[in-house]
This record gives sequence, structure tokens and C-alpha cells, in this order.
Amino acid sequence: MTNQDLDDYVVIVVGNKRPVFALPPRVYFVEVDFPAPAPPSGPQTDLNSFVWDKGTKIGAGLLRARDFTPDYVMIFDADDYVSRRIADHAALHDGQPGWVVERGWIYSHATGVYRAVGDFHRTCGTCHIVRWDAYEVPEGLAVSATQSEIADAFGDRLSRILGAHRNARTWLAEQGWQLEPLPFKGAVYNVDTGENHSGKGLSGLSWPASARFTHEFGVVPPRRMRDRVIAAVGPTAIAATARRVLGRIVRRPEIASAQQP
Repeated sequence: MTNQDLDDYVVIVVGNKRPVFALPPRVYFVEVDFPAPAPPSGPQTDLNSFVWDKGTKIGAGLLRARDFTPDYVMIFDADDYVSRRIADHAALHDGQPGWVVERGWIYSHATGVYRAVGDFHRTCGTCHIVRWDAYEVPEGLAVSATQSEIADAFGDRLSRILGAHRNARTWLAEQGWQLEPLPFKGAVYNVDTGENHSGKGLSGLSWPASARFTHEFGVVPPRRMRDRVIAAVGPTAIAATARRVLGRIVRRPEIASAQQP
């Protein structure tokens, strides 16, 4: 995103296989030949492999983004959603170090329901809007660089802010980049896709995806509104919430007992 025009932004997509369909305007694909970090049987792998793969792919994306001299960068996972208000906010507050999404939504791709999430930046990696300068993207490294060359060039930033997100805010602050909370729910953590590395899902009482929600984030619900309402507040959702609440009640005496001298 640049401060010249609210529509002057680009999206960089990095992957091992180029899409068979035409990409929309201002969307650019970077094809890499990095080995798959996870086995074909599923999306989950060990943390080091995950961080290495994600960090180097984002590094390749930053090398491509360098051609556009951006003001801000937001790293996001391909299956998540971001608010259409973010570009406006960044353009209107140009010069700030950046923002962190403390409040967001979790959304079920399977049922079309969603719920608010606190400490969003500790849950989902689609959560930081940061000044370009903070990434210190190397000038002499080509987009076609090898995975090892990218890792060496970005150094500590690979594991701190590219391949992992839970402690990125703290690390950036230590480097002089103090991120402010984004003043609205700016992103959606998309689960129940079958491809989530975390394996998380959404169950219990929630909200059916509304017209306002789908418009702001570009979500296309998989079901009719009637089915979404049943999934959000029907018997299955009520039962899941009841089990969760009862589980917490049962655990409290156990925790209290364990804390006694």
C-alpha cells in the first residue's frame, strides 16, 4: 500500500504451483520450488519445518514486493480474510510504525458461522500491518534466490516475524517499531478448511455470517442463511457450549486443589 492513492496496493502470492486461473488486477504470483514442509497425508508438521517454510516463502514475497516500494506490509495466510478498511486506515495514518490486530473474528469455512476473538494476534498470523522499513529487505537478493539464501539474508527476522507471529509484536518493539492496536476488528481467522496447520475448528454458540460481515471481509458463505442460523444457535452449538462450560467448572476445583500447599 502507498500513500498516493487508496487503491494503490498490490497483493503478492507465493506458492509452489501457479494457479490455473487468471489472477485479479494488482495480484502477482511468485512461484518457488521449495520442498513441501508437511507430508501428503495432512497439513501438520513440526514447528521448525513450518517456520522455515513459511518464513522463506514470505521472504520471497517481500523480495517481489520490493519492486513496488510499499509503505506498509501485511502478511496474511491465503485462507484468511482481511477488512476492506485496512488500506484506508494505513493511508490516512501514513508514517506510523504500524498496527496489530488485537480483536478479530474466527470463522468456520464449513458452516458459515463466526465469533469474536480476543488476543487475535496470539491466535492468527494474519495480524500485523508494519512499515516496510522494519523488514530490512536486502537489496541485492533476487526473487529467484534459494531457500537457504533467503533464510541467511533475513537472519533472525525469519523466525521472529516472518515464519512465526506470536511474539512478533514484542520483537518489533525491541527493534524500535512500536505497533498500535488496530481500532477495529481487522481480520478473520478461517478454520474448518481441512488445511489448517493448527487443526483448530469452531464449535459452540456463534453468529451466522451476515451481509455486513461478508461485505467487509469478502467472505462467501457455504450455506443458506437458514442453515447458518441452525449451525450458530441450534442444538449442536448449544450442546458444545454447555460441554465447554461444564468442563471449566469441573477443572476449577482440580486447579484449586493443585495450588494448595
